[in-house]
Amino acid sequence: MPVAVTGLGAVSPLGVGVRAYVGGLRAGRSGVRLLRSGDAAFDSGEPELETRVVAACDDWDPASCLEAGDLRRLPRLLPMALAAAREACGHAGLPVGDGLGEDASRRMGLVLGTGAGGIDFTLTQAEAVHAGRSPSLWTITNATHGNLAGELSIRLGLRGPSLCVSDGCASASDAVGLAMSMLRSDRPGSPDAMVVVGADAHLRWACLRGMELLRVITRRDWRQTPERAAGASRPFDRDRDGFVLGEGAWAVVLERPEHARRREARRLGDLLGYGATCDAYHRVRPEPSMEESARAIRLAIDDAGLAPEAVEVAHYHGTSTKLNDELETVAMKLAFGDHARRLVGHSVKGAIGHPQGACGLAALVGTLGALLGADDASAGAFAPPTAHLETPDEACDLDYTPREARATEARTFLVNCLAFGAKNSALVARARRA
Repeated sequence: MPVAVTGLGAVSPLGVGVRAYVGGLRAGRSGVRLLRSGDAAFDSGEPELETRVVAACDDWDPASCLEAGDLRRLPRLLPMALAAAREACGHAGLPVGDGLGEDASRRMGLVLGTGAGGIDFTLTQAEAVHAGRSPSLWTITNATHGNLAGELSIRLGLRGPSLCVSDGCASASDAVGLAMSMLRSDRPGSPDAMVVVGADAHLRWACLRGMELLRVITRRDWRQTPERAAGASRPFDRDRDGFVLGEGAWAVVLERPEHARRREARRLGDLLGYGATCDAYHRVRPEPSMEESARAIRLAIDDAGLAPEAVEVAHYHGTSTKLNDELETVAMKLAFGDHARRLVGHSVKGAIGHPQGACGLAALVGTLGALLGADDASAGAFAPPTAHLETPDEACDLDYTPREARATEARTFLVNCLAFGAKNSALVARARRA
């Protein structure tokens, strides 16, 4: 059974709001920049980190969402997630808070997908303790990811299920899959609608250092070539040397189709299928055959009730690491056979870096928004480009829509995710154009 998508929301390195995000993707803009004074990662006493790049949400003001006292008590991702969720609910025509009504609030739930949750807040409290100061009363609640989902439900007035999924880069796509399952269920108390948010915001020196130790982020001295820093995230490019750590929040409102019809809500698209597997191989490296990744893709297609040839567009996980990009290409060939070469592919990470646990919803909102022309209806639907893809790696020989957006009439697409912990996650969805 399809699940209706009726609202989208975004706080991204390309701008605040879905229109700014999708418009940035169409234009091939980059949200990547050099670290600078004032960034949490810059003033660390770690000189090597001062040569690095991040993808930060510079246009977003946390004070637009919460009062100063609340901002001091909460990690950075929380107001970011709240802003994206509110936009999605507004887009869907669903009131939040007291305007929702008691009965409706009990039929509407929330799932948060996050990788690192409140790690930035936890690091700040650890620094306070080491400096001889008292940590925050809210240290433990902010370090427990499930409490962050509760914070969102409280502020949105949602009394249905309030859940959190945290399994690395698959967090947001698995959060969508969980919400789909609940909306397809006929169990008593099953919700009519779900707000699903993917959010991560931990651009801290300790996080960057940890990623460097794993050799997964770009380690070049980008201050030596500042004119090229914006192009540091280069999925599938022969010159790539690792991803750029990003941040952001993206959200969708999902509904049972009959609930959306009763409300006379516009259906932006349908979620059709979901699949998830585990390599059971290694904590950070994909299993080289990519059989389980391909199986997750096939499961999502089967769940959608489609043949592989019905999928027209693919959003690749496309992190910009040498190993992942090559192996993901292998997985797509296994899953789709000859049709893999006919897929119109892309990765938004060339533009926004890698927002970790939020990336599945960054992909879903970006791809669906592009296929709807959500930034500019007069400009039409488009396939987003993979920004900064100049010279494809010989091992990455599929269509990744390099550099420039492409007009398209396609509607059915795949979102593929890979995650630390040997996890694979895939979604199949379809845009509904008027």
